[in-house]
Amino acid sequence: MTTINQYVFGLHAVDALLNKQPERVIRLCVYEERDDKKLHALMSLAKKLGIPVCPASRKELDNMIQDANHQGVIAFCRESRVYAESDLKHLLQHLTVPPFLLLLDGVQDPHNLGACFRSADAAGVHAIIAPKDKAVGITPVVSKVASGAAETLPFVQVTNLARTMEQLKESGIWLYGADAEAKQTLYQTKLTGAIGIVLGAEGSGMRRLTRELCDVLLKIPMQGSVSSLNVSVATGIFLFEAVRQRGV
Repeated sequence: MTTINQYVFGLHAVDALLNKQPERVIRLCVYEERDDKKLHALMSLAKKLGIPVCPASRKELDNMIQDANHQGVIAFCRESRVYAESDLKHLLQHLTVPPFLLLLDGVQDPHNLGACFRSADAAGVHAIIAPKDKAVGITPVVSKVASGAAETLPFVQVTNLARTMEQLKESGIWLYGADAEAKQTLYQTKLTGAIGIVLGAEGSGMRRLTRELCDVLLKIPMQGSVSSLNVSVATGIFLFEAVRQRGV
């Protein structure tokens, strides 16, 4: 497992960090003039945990992070947990139910990745797998949009996504890829058991080899004039159809 220094901002993201991984937090910076119950609750929790709370003006907070809605709180952290290929087998071995995975091939927009985290966490996904290169990792924006999911859901960054897909298939996990040109829809397919849902980058979709390594290609039936959906929207549709079928 590798580590990345970072900061986390926003009420929900910081709350999740303090509750799930308090050992990571170095200090909180909070807006000194904001009278907010949620913010006061975070400050109280931080103090109970022995974490320094530093008051700051709005300008000071705005200067710490550019063009982002910090909601009056920024947590400066030691490290972010990012799992490697070698950790994936260990994660899967400790599951007591069939694996339910999300594979993202080259998603580069942090807002999209954060939204995918949020949907995946809500759907009960066990891990998100993504390539290290030409794809966004866990950033402060990802953590903010994910509303705490980035602090609880394992994120596995792999050097070779195709190799990882082959290993997953060898272990009995079926891979279902989202492809607008597929012949069958996700509503015509059984999405139970050990599965991985595979989606591609914004606009371009999955790379050729990623598409070829999927066991089945599926599409979302589109009724209007729009030809495609945002990757995070498509992720939510695929994941929750699987949830419906799995009887969760």
